[in-house]
Amino acid sequence: MTAKTGGQESSEAATLKRAVAAKRMLLRRLTVPPPRPRPVVSRLNLVRRCSSLFHRQWMLPSPAAPIHSISLSKSSSSSSYSSDPAPALGGPASTVEVRDFDAPSFYLIRDDLLHPLVNGNKARKLDALVPLLRRHSATDLVTCGGCQSAHAAAVAVCCAERGLRAHLLLRGEQPEVPTGYNLVSLMYGSVSYVERSAYTRREEMLLKHAKSVAGGEGNVLWADDILRNSHGLNVESDSVPMDGRGDPLSECSSETSLRRVVIVNEGLIRLVKYLSQAHIFGRDQQIVLVLDSGTGTTAIGLALGIIYFGAYDARAEYFVALLISLPHSINGLVDNWLRWRVTAVMLADSQDRYKEHEKCLISNFKSIYGLETVEHNEGIIHWVDRLHPRRFGKILNGEIDLCRRIAQQTGVLLDPIYTLAAWEHAVLLADAEAEKHAKVVMLHTGGTLGLFGLAQRYISDFSSGVPTVHTL
Repeated sequence: MTAKTGGQESSEAATLKRAVAAKRMLLRRLTVPPPRPRPVVSRLNLVRRCSSLFHRQWMLPSPAAPIHSISLSKSSSSSSYSSDPAPALGGPASTVEVRDFDAPSFYLIRDDLLHPLVNGNKARKLDALVPLLRRHSATDLVTCGGCQSAHAAAVAVCCAERGLRAHLLLRGEQPEVPTGYNLVSLMYGSVSYVERSAYTRREEMLLKHAKSVAGGEGNVLWADDILRNSHGLNVESDSVPMDGRGDPLSECSSETSLRRVVIVNEGLIRLVKYLSQAHIFGRDQQIVLVLDSGTGTTAIGLALGIIYFGAYDARAEYFVALLISLPHSINGLVDNWLRWRVTAVMLADSQDRYKEHEKCLISNFKSIYGLETVEHNEGIIHWVDRLHPRRFGKILNGEIDLCRRIAQQTGVLLDPIYTLAAWEHAVLLADAEAEKHAKVVMLHTGGTLGLFGLAQRYISDFSSGVPTVHTL
């Protein structure tokens, strides 16, 4: 037997420790740890976030808007319309006859009547933002837009009604005769016209003007600063800068639009919640929501409402149980809850660009609300071309007269650039065999003050003469 010295024992022990450590490191490299299950605490936090979406201050006293029923009567030479301002709504799907008469018809959500000057999608988009500005003691708001920007005019009116001052930077030259949204902006806000070259650097332009408004003692906050500190839907680690324009992004990325999609679409999600009540359209009816789409943000907001209520029920305890076994397909959620889809008439871009915008904003929204496991259903929004395609902003012969005839027959005022496109497609769907078991519902997105600007460009069409008649 050989005796070991203390030094030899220490050396062998160190070697053994290194070998064990190396083996553990090798096992660590070869072993893939199982994914951690999502904790129940996060699900409860999701319930809190979902509940806080509606338990907050809103600009509009109610999400309600008048709903009319529009009927179509065709003849060999033309079409005529009639309106029922108090149609029967609601009721179980089994007892409600979707088409109880032969004449094609569709429902019209009169968002154009939300406010005399601020209506349609602009009112919905400001519904959540304006109360946040007041809650954070804002005194002035700086934003920008085109010369006939409906957004700028809406901001000016809403601020003036609530004691805030709106400063509007409008692109281009001052019109010789102010009219339409430009006139509203001039009456309610402080307007500055900006050269087009300077307008391309919007963030720099807005910040410079905001600092001049604030002066030496005032503070300048971006909209994101207010949203980050809000007590509503505060996202702890996903804060991103906003450029303060207020208009939806033409291009989307997670770095620049995560915050904006929340604030822009909350009012539209609130609208879906209202429409899904049993005495309106309910949850069991098949609904096709039709609207015109400039940037597509309003259509995406409606789709977010459908997704949201696919995973949310007013009974919190049932919602928690649902989350524990959350399906992995949005199709299942929609079938179980809202059998709705959105038909968006594209006006200003290609279908690929609209779909890219949709995918990005919905993905960002799901990440905020913890719905990442829910697959995005590409079929919620059906992007379609306009019935009579053209370059954006162009008006075809007879379309202004068609808007005139619709207004005289139904009391509904449309504009030929935006809402007429949705109206034509709603008529098409209402008369289609494929939609006999669904309710066709058009959302009037407002914007009718734009007719004042068009009257200056198309003088002959607004004269007392009868222009060429455009038929569907």
